[in-house]
Amino acid sequence: MKTYNIAVIPGDGTGPEVVREGIKVLDAAAAKFGLALSYTPFDFGGERYLRTGETLPESAIDELRGFDAIYLGAIGHPDVKPGILEKGILLKARFALDQYINLRPVRLYPNVETPLKDKGPEQIDFVIVRENTGGIYTGIGGATLVGTPNEIATQVMVYSRPVVERCVRYAYDLTRKRARKNTLTLVHKCNVLTDVGDLWVRTHKEVGDADYPDIKQDYNHVDACTMWMVKSPEFYDVIVTENLFGDIITDLGAMIQGGMGIAAGGNINPEGVSMFEPIGGSAPKYTGMDIINPLAAICAGGMMLGVLGEEGAAQAVDQAVYAALASGGIKSMSAGRMGLSTTEVGDLVAGLL
Repeated sequence: MKTYNIAVIPGDGTGPEVVREGIKVLDAAAAKFGLALSYTPFDFGGERYLRTGETLPESAIDELRGFDAIYLGAIGHPDVKPGILEKGILLKARFALDQYINLRPVRLYPNVETPLKDKGPEQIDFVIVRENTGGIYTGIGGATLVGTPNEIATQVMVYSRPVVERCVRYAYDLTRKRARKNTLTLVHKCNVLTDVGDLWVRTHKEVGDADYPDIKQDYNHVDACTMWMVKSPEFYDVIVTENLFGDIITDLGAMIQGGMGIAAGGNINPEGVSMFEPIGGSAPKYTGMDIINPLAAICAGGMMLGVLGEEGAAQAVDQAVYAALASGGIKSMSAGRMGLSTTEVGDLVAGLL
């Protein structure tokens, strides 16, 4: 029996509730496929910060490196200033563990409402590969004359060829593995961001020409991409993009697939420790009410199994989510309107496994 050691960060608000249901489903999948999952909880989040002033200490980073994966609920506390937990926990973990891929499947499941007229599951099924450790989010820049009429602030988009190329290669490999439309679309803004954009465009073409002749190369400006994701999402197979643009279009992707309740993401280091999470927030106003949607956390757990190499178990989780939604028993993706409690949704998906 293969054993995987999973670090669990339930986090804030409703995070512990969705993680609880995700673990319920993970355990059902593990039992079915002969796996052993060992969980170690960590209390990083708003409550710990308010109590100790700590976000994610260096000792914790060293400890997290010893796990096979990290399973995260949500970070965000109403009594903590925005940015402290996000930078101190989420961004710190991504950068320190070199989780250089943010992987966001955009898939519409049956009986899930999308705001796009006349679009269904057959039209909405693509993946966004967002570069996750470079760009503007590296924090290079600064401010001067703060608080004066002449205040100046800068934040610089910085990329090296190796950082761009490893992301592009990951996206090409994923496109080949999906074997769906065999099309990789680069999204950038090379007509204005001419230097950084040119680096991405040339890398996309050179890597594709040399090593992926079977994959069609495509390009969208990011503003055009936001239009086409709404008008013709069926066009896309895999999108690869830089950090800031990826942050924006993945939220658009979440909306067209039915909202944050079903949107899961992975922060991937293909050679190291990856972290998986529902992309929605901590929703503190629903804490303890057993009405939050756990499907995004459940799907994130399924992604975790796939990245760990347990493809059969990952597909089984996805099929169970699909069957649960196809059954019509879950009425909505919105908290309090699902027709089932948080616990009952987890029970339904686990039972289908």
